[in-house]
Amino acid sequence: MLAINNLLIGLVISFVTSFILTFPVRKLAQKLKVMDYPELRKIHTTVTPRMGGLAIFAGAVAGLLYFQPTNQFFWPISIGAAIITLTGLLDDRYQLRPLVKLTGQIIAAVILISSGLVMENLTIPLIGQIPLNYFAGVILTFFWIIGVTNAINLIDGLDGLATGVTTIALTSITVMAFIDNHAAAVMFCVVLIGSNLGFLPHNFYPAKIYMGDTGSLFLGYSVAVISVVGLMKSITFFSFIIPILVLAIPIFDTMFSILRRLRNKQNIMSPDSQHIHYQLIAAGLSHRTTVLILYGFSAFFGFLGVIFSYASFALALGLTFLILLLLHLFAEMTGVMRGGKKPVIDTVKKTASKSAKKEKDSS
Repeated sequence: MLAINNLLIGLVISFVTSFILTFPVRKLAQKLKVMDYPELRKIHTTVTPRMGGLAIFAGAVAGLLYFQPTNQFFWPISIGAAIITLTGLLDDRYQLRPLVKLTGQIIAAVILISSGLVMENLTIPLIGQIPLNYFAGVILTFFWIIGVTNAINLIDGLDGLATGVTTIALTSITVMAFIDNHAAAVMFCVVLIGSNLGFLPHNFYPAKIYMGDTGSLFLGYSVAVISVVGLMKSITFFSFIIPILVLAIPIFDTMFSILRRLRNKQNIMSPDSQHIHYQLIAAGLSHRTTVLILYGFSAFFGFLGVIFSYASFALALGLTFLILLLLHLFAEMTGVMRGGKKPVIDTVKKTASKSAKKEKDSS
């Protein structure tokens, strides 16, 4: 049985390590000129250090050194995490081409899959459990890791957004893994939650440092791997839906982005300024309010994920329709599917500037 005291100690170790190391990482980023400069597609107006993800990574390592989890995939996961973090770090410094950045993600995914970490069952609503042969499991695992990694990377567009959303998702996974007494998954989640919470005071609006791709790729990879280790290898009837629910905001924002770009005849790899968070700011919400609203939606979907995993068939079916309705309403509210070729960034910048001035005057 998992000891709460040990989990709290690991959480504190990760929190303190991440919080303290963010200060020297910030100075290092300034010295190496790893900075995020204001540009057409971004709403911030001040030069801000990047690569804060190094502190998150260090916090997770410190927590794991305390826990020393026994899991057959620990070293492949760790090597993959180091590769993905290095890829993000190089991208923060040198602005790698998308294909080069994708190559780093593929290498990390291949290392994991080669170790045997492959989905064995696919369970979906109204159909049930579908045993996967090795080839199908490899393909699904590969695209899940790459997809979730990039989903978290794409949602990292506002101060504290990716940090908070991944923390909420990890908290939901922690609850389910704890109930199922899945020690390794709980430990992995706890150290990441602690690291995120330690970094968040530096990263919440107005951010003093960004996690950069160093952090967003590491967090995306970590959440993807943990969901495979802790949830997708189970035979729970709705196990395939649960991680998607927990990560609903980044996953569906990514899906909407791909569909939107296809409809507008754009390259799906090309960046744009019509993500959910930009649409909310363009609608007149402040930077801070937008982030808090997305926190709220993430928490709600995370709660539904926990309920879903232990619900009866009838309740799960009802929740499925509720979730689809909520996602449809959310997409309509934010306008992420209506985005045309003309970006909303000008509106976003004007709105963000006004809300920032208003918040500054009121403080």
